[in-house]
Amino acid sequence: MLDPRALYTIEDDVWASVEGTRPTLVHLLDGYVDAGQVAKQLSEHLLGSMHPELMVTFDHDQLHDYRSRRPAMVFDTNTWTGFSDYKLAIHKVTDASGRSFLLLSGPEPDTQWNRSCAAVLGIAEQLDVPLLVSAQGVPMGVPHTRPVLVTGHATDPDLVQDNPVWIDRVTVPGSFSAMLEWHAGQAGRLGRGFVAHVPHYLAPGHYAPGALAVLERLREATGLDLPPGELATRALQTLAQLEGEVESDGELGPLVEALEQQYDELQATGRPDVPSADEIGEAVEQFLAEQDEKGE
Repeated sequence: MLDPRALYTIEDDVWASVEGTRPTLVHLLDGYVDAGQVAKQLSEHLLGSMHPELMVTFDHDQLHDYRSRRPAMVFDTNTWTGFSDYKLAIHKVTDASGRSFLLLSGPEPDTQWNRSCAAVLGIAEQLDVPLLVSAQGVPMGVPHTRPVLVTGHATDPDLVQDNPVWIDRVTVPGSFSAMLEWHAGQAGRLGRGFVAHVPHYLAPGHYAPGALAVLERLREATGLDLPPGELATRALQTLAQLEGEVESDGELGPLVEALEQQYDELQATGRPDVPSADEIGEAVEQFLAEQDEKGE
C-alpha cells in the first residue's frame, strides 16, 4: 500500500489547536444509501450552524471518479462561468459549549478505500480520537406519522441494546463509512453509527425528521452540545406538509394506514411482519440504482 499520509494535507495551526483534546470524529459522507438525505442534512447543519475550521484536505483527484459523479458547471450564453468541484475534508468544529470535534464530510472515495481508511485512522491515532461516529438514512416500510425508528451499530455490541426489532442479519452493498467503522474496530478503536428508518415513499427527498432523530442519538453518544436549530423547524414543516398531502392523495392515505398498523404491531409485540433479508437487500439495491439514474 502506498503511504496513506500522501493522500492529504494539513492546516498546521488548526491541527495544533486540537492536539491533546481527544476529539470525537464524526464522518458523514455522500455517495451511498442515504435515504431522506439524512447524512447530508446533518453535515450541512453542523457546518452551517457551528464554527468550522478546515483542518485536513484530501487529494480528491486520487479518490474520485469524475465520470460516475460529475461536478456541476455553469454555461452562460457563450462561456463557462462556474465550476463546483467536490471536496473531501475534515473540519474542526466547535459545538455550542465550546467543545471541539472533527467532521469528515464530502463524497465517499470511489477508489483506494483501504488506503483512505488507513489515512483517516492514522489521523485518529495521531490525535487520540476516542470515538468515530457515522449516520445515514435507509428506506424502510415505516409511516411518517410515527416517531422515527433508529437502528444503532457499534464495534462494541454491548453499546447497542435498544434497536427496534426490524431486521436481524442482512447482506447489503458496503459503504466507506461502514468499512471505516469495521477497520476502527479491528484496530481496537470504538466506532458507532446510527441509521434512521426513512419512509420508503419519502426516501428520494429531504426528510428532516430522520436527520433530527439521528442528531439526538449523536448528542447522546458523544456528549456534544449540538442544538437542532433550523433542523427542528424543517422537521415540523415537513410533517405539516405531509399531513396535507395525505389528505389530498387517495393512494397515499391507505398506504400510510397500512404502515401505521405494521409499526404499531412492532411497538406492541416486537414481532412485526417484517420483510425478509432478501427483500431488504433488493430494496437497498433498487434505491442505489435509482440514485445512479438521477446522477446520470
